[in-house]
Amino acid sequence: MATQFINPDGMMKSPAFSQVVTTSGNGKTIYIGGQNAVNEKGETIGKGDIAAQTEQIMKNIGVALEACGAGFKDIIKMNIYITQGQDIRKGFEASQKYLGSNANPPIVTALFVSGMGNPDYLLEVEAVAFVNE
Repeated sequence: MATQFINPDGMMKSPAFSQVVTTSGNGKTIYIGGQNAVNEKGETIGKGDIAAQTEQIMKNIGVALEACGAGFKDIIKMNIYITQGQDIRKGFEASQKYLGSNANPPIVTALFVSGMGNPDYLLEVEAVAFVNE
């Protein structure tokens, strides 16, 4: 089983994300549904604070990964939906505590949206991870 992170010549290179990821062989793909800043009691954390909400979202993703025998290093793709007017940099800085300076950062798609299902939510994050078996 192999996962390959590729930043081809002719495309921008970033320490925060990869351009292409391939997987092959025997392994397990983990799809984590959109996570909001909600704790295990269903309480919204960090109302009005994108960094605090990102922190809670990353905690949620960590719990989901651990339940599947994976970790943050196994994330290959993240989709991030951010409400308009938020500073994406603050969310990115908060996520680095979890993603760290990964030599193989995931593919990332970030979109600004007009709103979420709950007006207290400032962002939502989906993740895909791959674990070799």
